Amino acid sequence: MKPLNTNANKHTFSSIFIKFAVCFLLLGLAYRLFSSSSVQFSPVVVTTGTAFYEEKALPPNPPVSSSTDLLRENPTSKNVSERCNVFVGNWVRDRTGPFYTNATCSSIEDHQNCMRNGRPDTDYVYWRWKPRDCNLPRFDPKRFLNMMRGKSLAFIGDSIMRNHVQSLLCILSQVEQAVATYHDEQYKSRRWVFPSHRLTLSVVWSPFLTKASVYEDLNGISSGIIQLHLDDLDATWTDQYKNFDYVVIAGGKWFLKSAIYYENNTIVGCHNCQGKNITQLGFYHAYRKALNSTLKFITSSKHKAFTFFRTTTPDHFENGEWNTGGYCNRTRPFREGEIDINDMDGMMRNIELEEFERAAAIGSEKDLTLKLFDTTSISLLRPDGHPGVYRQFHPYSRKDKHLKLQNDCLHWCLPGPIDYWNDLMMEIFVNG
Repeated sequence: MKPLNTNANKHTFSSIFIKFAVCFLLLGLAYRLFSSSSVQFSPVVVTTGTAFYEEKALPPNPPVSSSTDLLRENPTSKNVSERCNVFVGNWVRDRTGPFYTNATCSSIEDHQNCMRNGRPDTDYVYWRWKPRDCNLPRFDPKRFLNMMRGKSLAFIGDSIMRNHVQSLLCILSQVEQAVATYHDEQYKSRRWVFPSHRLTLSVVWSPFLTKASVYEDLNGISSGIIQLHLDDLDATWTDQYKNFDYVVIAGGKWFLKSAIYYENNTIVGCHNCQGKNITQLGFYHAYRKALNSTLKFITSSKHKAFTFFRTTTPDHFENGEWNTGGYCNRTRPFREGEIDINDMDGMMRNIELEEFERAAAIGSEKDLTLKLFDTTSISLLRPDGHPGVYRQFHPYSRKDKHLKLQNDCLHWCLPGPIDYWNDLMMEIFVNG
């Protein structure tokens, strides 16, 4: 019998081992290349009609510093406790980007479609709201739709409410597309149904919440002074109230407009009504009266809807107002403590808090769920999230270069900061 050739066997074993090692290295390199090239953000498509105007992708993840980086762990509702006020905190960098883009959601109105309208920067979509003392779970559209199965949710108020509804529709459309079932003549009040979940979602246009005669065109140009009844609620929403399981309701900036005030169908005063022999009461008086009437209706109703009462949304006009050349061109959020609320918004919020506390005390005795949806601070810190001049399609490509561009520094780009109102709303739904 021939002896075993030990050296040959060792050589053969070494060759096989080296080949296996090289294969594993090549497989690892291929996997790295594949995974790095496949992790991309959804494309942002800027369109006009059905034709493509421009196509671009969201830029790579923005640089983040340890002081503002979003916590990497996946936050869950159990992190949010009673000691945490989810409405106090800061905006932190978010590597993941938005839930949707203008390419993946068709519910964005033209004035809020900043990507389509040519806004050149996209950093404003890479921030997320982080409460000071806890982690806020990201909105889960599947869970939300299941929670709201067979229910009716209504947003009652002005165009900020419509802005919020668009945001919610865009996020939920990533799971199920809503079907439009109703709209008024001007498409201000609308209704949708999510067929698989039997969820009805409504936006009810009622900017004063009380009965009002308004003489304005679609551009906000007035042909007469508003007639506002402070003690007579707007039937547009009160007649439907019994049909809603959940309600988000708020007043707002419309109370700054010139108006004549009525109580008991009798003129009691006005705001900014020069040339008329009427007592100047100011809009603070009207705002308190209207909110008081609204909350009295809700707390005295036999129908007990789960109600969110949303606080005022500050605007970020600088060096003027919407009709006097004001603009908003900041590209970063403020940090907590970097900006103070102005006197007007501060007074409106104080009125809201006082009226809410009064109503909440009554509601608790009647087993009514009435929650404060305090979005004032979260909004105040985002001067970068407004359309500005990009409320219109490619504003700087207009032929008349001398025509002044109007800025929108009140509503929010979609996607944008208002998307995170939904995170807050769901957290309250889940944990109260």
